[in-house]
Amino acid sequence: MRILSWAYLIALFTFILLPVGVLVVFSFQDGRLPVPPFKGATLEWYASVLADRALMEALLNSMIVALISAAVSLTLGFLAASGLARVVLPGSVLMRGVLIAPMTVSYLIVALGLLQMFGKIGVRPSLLATGIGHVVINLPLCFAIIYASIGEHQKNALKAARDLGAREWQVLWLVAAPMLLPSLAAAYFLAFTFSWDEFIIAFLLTRFDVTLPVEIWSMLRSGLSPETNAVGSLVFLVSIVIVVALELLLFRKGAK
Repeated sequence: MRILSWAYLIALFTFILLPVGVLVVFSFQDGRLPVPPFKGATLEWYASVLADRALMEALLNSMIVALISAAVSLTLGFLAASGLARVVLPGSVLMRGVLIAPMTVSYLIVALGLLQMFGKIGVRPSLLATGIGHVVINLPLCFAIIYASIGEHQKNALKAARDLGAREWQVLWLVAAPMLLPSLAAAYFLAFTFSWDEFIIAFLLTRFDVTLPVEIWSMLRSGLSPETNAVGSLVFLVSIVIVVALELLLFRKGAK
């Protein structure tokens, strides 16, 4: 049984990581085609990516959109979760359902709806429009994570702070936020990662200033190359760094 468990675990990680491993390996391919056999290692494609002005601008755009949209999603999700956890109102269940509902809607439908709405009110496709779209899809995620982490002891602590005369912003900033820090961090980094990797909304809601996934799609229209693999490897590296930082700075700290 133990051997079967280890075999299953190895097969699972191989299934998950093999495509990424192939992408990373062939990003060092010393040749124009990222296909076997491996002809030798080179850093030429990473140098080419870092020297590509369009790619670097798209990378910066993705970073800005992800940082800001994740922060807005976290703030709105935190306020909504705190309010609905504090007071039971008529229709609270419906409110929670409405807040979480966008998680069940296809990104394509969300993007098309936003595109039509922005067209009606005169908002042109841009990074701002993309950021708003990312808030729409990430706000439900942040709300769900934070609301699920608010237990009775948190509610009692917040009530005690109010009874002792703390103002509402003090209750949220000085009591609720520190108590929910791991959940807040998890929600923020997940929202950042989803925004960082998102393509459909960014593709439909940008025009000239595009994000990195849209720029990668443009590169793929001319076929696969070690350069596209290098870009994908850098995107994967950013995601890994975020996960490791979250583990080291928050989860281990909370476990002590």
